[in-house]
Amino acid sequence: MTPLSSASAPDLHTALTRAGFYPKILADVIDEALDGREPGGHLVHLETHFDQHEVHRHITVLVLAEDVLLVTHVDDQQLDEKGKEVMAQISTELVQLSKVTTVATSYVYHQPQNYRSGDLVKELTLGIAWAGAQRIDLAPAGCPDPECDADHGYTGTSQQEDLVLRVSAEADGANAVAAARSFALAMRRASAPRVTETRVPAPASVSTTEVRGRVGSRFGRNTHQG
Repeated sequence: MTPLSSASAPDLHTALTRAGFYPKILADVIDEALDGREPGGHLVHLETHFDQHEVHRHITVLVLAEDVLLVTHVDDQQLDEKGKEVMAQISTELVQLSKVTTVATSYVYHQPQNYRSGDLVKELTLGIAWAGAQRIDLAPAGCPDPECDADHGYTGTSQQEDLVLRVSAEADGANAVAAARSFALAMRRASAPRVTETRVPAPASVSTTEVRGRVGSRFGRNTHQG
């Protein structure tokens, strides 16, 4: 696995080039999806999986840009045994930050009894969920009666569309975990900005006679005296 890019890196294209997974295609697709928005914090996560004699790679790129989160995912696939014919499939989704409902982080520390402030996180999982598309997982409904052969329909769960990335210092390196942690912080700040307290000045004092006059006039009579 290739380490994730730093969320504070000044150049997204540099991070894509460093990952080395079709950087030119990715750069063009991301530029098109952002449609003129200025990219800010970003995270580039490259994974490699081995399936018998085949090698599969996946890359996920998260980009914060003004009022949106851009999620880009790329898979490649060999179309022949020798690997000369390769196809890459790229998908993008533009999520309004106002639609983000959850930014969750899970931390793993080794030997927590010896923890000191500033110790590195060994593993971090970043989860982001947003309102919008729903993912529905269905399966045939079961029956506690082993003799029953009736059709009980289907049962399932409906979940909000979400994204989960797991980063390990052992597999990806300490810098990758730090980058994911920085992006999680940037994501929380962008999707749930702190509300600045605004003090409302106290109303000016009024006399009892003035209050009575206003209340009386509201109901069509005047109780103002003097």
